[in-house]
Amino acid sequence: MAYLSNVYPKISHSFIQTEIAALERQGFDVHRFTVRRAGEVPADGAGRAEAGRTTALLEDRRALASATLACLVRRPIVALRAMALAWRGAGDGVRALAYFAEAALLARRLEAVGVSHLHAHFGTNPATVARLVARMAPVTYSFTAHGPDEFDDPRGLDLPGKIAEAAFVVAVSSFGRGQLMRWARPDDWPRIHVVPCAPEPAFFGGNRDEAGQQREDARLVCVARLSAQKGLPLLLEALARIAVRREVRLDLIGGGEDEALIAAQIERLKLADIITLHGWASPETIRDTLRSARALVVPSFAEGLPVVLMEGMALRCPVIATAIAGIPELVDDQVGWLVRSGSVDDLEAAINAALDAVPEDLERMGARGCARVRERHDPEICARRMADLLQSIPA
Repeated sequence: MAYLSNVYPKISHSFIQTEIAALERQGFDVHRFTVRRAGEVPADGAGRAEAGRTTALLEDRRALASATLACLVRRPIVALRAMALAWRGAGDGVRALAYFAEAALLARRLEAVGVSHLHAHFGTNPATVARLVARMAPVTYSFTAHGPDEFDDPRGLDLPGKIAEAAFVVAVSSFGRGQLMRWARPDDWPRIHVVPCAPEPAFFGGNRDEAGQQREDARLVCVARLSAQKGLPLLLEALARIAVRREVRLDLIGGGEDEALIAAQIERLKLADIITLHGWASPETIRDTLRSARALVVPSFAEGLPVVLMEGMALRCPVIATAIAGIPELVDDQVGWLVRSGSVDDLEAAINAALDAVPEDLERMGARGCARVRERHDPEICARRMADLLQSIPA
């Protein structure tokens, strides 16, 4: 079988690598494909090895042109129908042609190695390309929808059509499954399943530092892409209020399109002394930061079910998160604090509660969170669910 993602390998998409590795431990032979590479320098030898095993479709422009031309010449009816489908999923001619070319090349590569099933991560352009591949080659496809992007534009992405033609569809939470069912025909509902994502196994291997002074620390951590959906300006506003009355610090790990906006807000609110902007960091750095932080804060406006919550909980770090999407399926007052999305007052109150909590309460929350993630998001258990779905596809 083969996996397709839009950008891979990527630090923020480590859950895909975790899933593939777990499937391979269960006996699957998985070919990796990506539309493009992330442009990141792999953090370790394992990352470099994964990049070496991955074929990037856009890297070989000559092969893209050759596969596109061959499809048009040898199977013109199939090609025209696929192009019409690509247009429907792209919305403009340039993007449609790109999707068509990527699919033509991927179909050629899959046939060459004898792959009969393609799984795409994300119901956006990877699922569009996978659907086109299934029109061009004797290949079935499936995809995992994470949210929120798929649920923001279900008609533009032709989510109903993608679901209808897929061998099966995966949601990462029950909330996500409900959103997919909302846009699918009732006849297609039985093929929509929940397979949770899982943190890297290394996140299950450590405990929080047992030094008492670290548990008294007023340091929080937020790991997020710096984008509008993550709600970071609200977090900065809450911290500005809190910093007037008490000590608080934040490690903000991540990068993205709103980096300049976030930096400007930090300057405007005079928070530079209490907030450290790390940019993207290696999994090892993230683990070290989570182990010693008082709480992980996820103030998002829109989500699927963030893997960073699982990572923090696996490392016994209490969490503060908004009660949106799939998050309440994982987080409650036993493992942290849930707040209303968009409420700076709620976020401020939750952070103050975390700062006021005694070490024993934080440790109990952390232990319950770790146990919950081990039970629900163990990589081997999640991979077995995916394996069952893959093995259910008719030969």
